[in-house]
Amino acid sequence: MTVRLLSRVFNQVLQRPACGCPTPIAPVQFLGISPREVPSHANFHSVSFSDTEHPRVLITGGLGQLGVGLAKLLRNRFGKDNVILSDIRKPSDHVFCSGPFIYSDVLDYKNLREIVVNNRITWLIHYSALLSAAGEANVPLARDVNITGLHNILDIAAEHSLRLFVPSTIGAFGPSSPRNPTPDLCIQRPRTIYGVSKVHAELIGEYYHHRHGLDFRCLRYPGIISADSQPGGGTTDYAIQIFHDAMKSGRFQCYLKPDTRLPMMYIDDCLRATLEIMEVPADSLPMRTYNISAMSFTPEELAQEVVKHVPEFQVTYDVDTVRQAIADSWPMNFDDSNARKDWGWKHYYDLPELVTTMFNFYTSESRAAHAS
Repeated sequence: MTVRLLSRVFNQVLQRPACGCPTPIAPVQFLGISPREVPSHANFHSVSFSDTEHPRVLITGGLGQLGVGLAKLLRNRFGKDNVILSDIRKPSDHVFCSGPFIYSDVLDYKNLREIVVNNRITWLIHYSALLSAAGEANVPLARDVNITGLHNILDIAAEHSLRLFVPSTIGAFGPSSPRNPTPDLCIQRPRTIYGVSKVHAELIGEYYHHRHGLDFRCLRYPGIISADSQPGGGTTDYAIQIFHDAMKSGRFQCYLKPDTRLPMMYIDDCLRATLEIMEVPADSLPMRTYNISAMSFTPEELAQEVVKHVPEFQVTYDVDTVRQAIADSWPMNFDDSNARKDWGWKHYYDLPELVTTMFNFYTSESRAAHAS
């Protein structure tokens, strides 16, 4: 009798948070396809997000092309300490000093879970992924990071009732998809591990939304162009490299054919779209995955705009058959009418504005370097 009484008291202590708040005991069920038991409606004593509170944001894969810029945008909006950048790589001094940074490996479920709980995360931006060309060069690693890592993220997001953003891509479409324009809903069937993993992310994210109530949100990004990042192994990265080479040598060798048309976007539009979709009330989103677009151009058309700023600029073409095949299977134009209708998306940068902005950035950087 005494043993049973002590056991009951001990269990009650274990089931109560340190602050003394009661924790309801919930039935246990499996979530998703990962064999982890998580409470169906668990209360993990984390701060919930409301219209009057700032979210607590974790960005995975934060040292890639988009993470640092998005962290800056979100910190300006929600406060520096409310946005945590994470990656498996060591950040630069500038990034490390600009706000909270933490080591995070999306393949380490326990580490991710501890970060979410210890930092009371309410929004999770999942940028960890191997891109198209890099993924084809290392399929096993791409499969691990892009699919297994995603499963970890989904289970943790569902377990802790997070608002989850996972980007998709023009690479989620394939040669049997309508290409000009490509609507939100159509045949996809991509031919790269990157594209396959992104279709998987779209579908399993929507499944978790309908089955478990996960607040999952997804945008299909076009090729993203930014001045302050290096090309990262994507098929559309020629549109970044061309500016580096134009400023450095006045010559550029393109790995795609001159008439290869792909949808593109300047990074500021991309980051703003990401913040906007995350701030839309959940009941105002009739869809969970949207195309977004700004412009569509070919290497030849981009080069013609570059010449307006660097008159002596010359382009040659040495086609990479792997990346050309990838580009030929992707959309030429995105139909983003649903995003514009449902939550008011609109882009600010067209091709001339993009090229002018890129050269203004590089010119100011060059002047600053000479001055120092």
